Amino acid sequence: MTVRSAGILLYRRTSGAEMEVWIAHMGGPFWAHKDLRAWSIPKGEYLEDEDPLVAAKREFAEEIGTPPPAVDYLLLGTFRQPSGKLITAFAAESDFAPERIESNTFDLEWPKGSGVVRSYPEIDDAVWATETVARTKLVGGQVPILDALIQRLESGA
Repeated sequence: MTVRSAGILLYRRTSGAEMEVWIAHMGGPFWAHKDLRAWSIPKGEYLEDEDPLVAAKREFAEEIGTPPPAVDYLLLGTFRQPSGKLITAFAAESDFAPERIESNTFDLEWPKGSGVVRSYPEIDDAVWATETVARTKLVGGQVPILDALIQRLESGA
């Protein structure tokens, strides 16, 4: 069975030359000391019969701790990840500025085999990043989502 995720890539146009996108650093011990290729669009899994935009908004709120902006969302497409997971991504222009990031948590035995189970946030940070920076920080499988956004904006759609 294919795992499906839905997520939101917010963007904003600044007075600088490059647009910025909202990306989130993945939480937990595996990602704790990583920066490059350790960031993601806020996203999460959903069931096949669920509306992907509804799921994307729910997952955004769970991972960021603040509901996504009440704006119009544009479907960027569905992107197959190296793991086989499918991510349906939506984009919206917004100057989103939450007061803090407060992600939901997951339990994990760490170190593996230690018998010690701790709770970790799914997301431990989120920032606005220029397109250039986001290309180095996003996990490789999600760079095509950024490319799709750029292509849509350049085509005026």
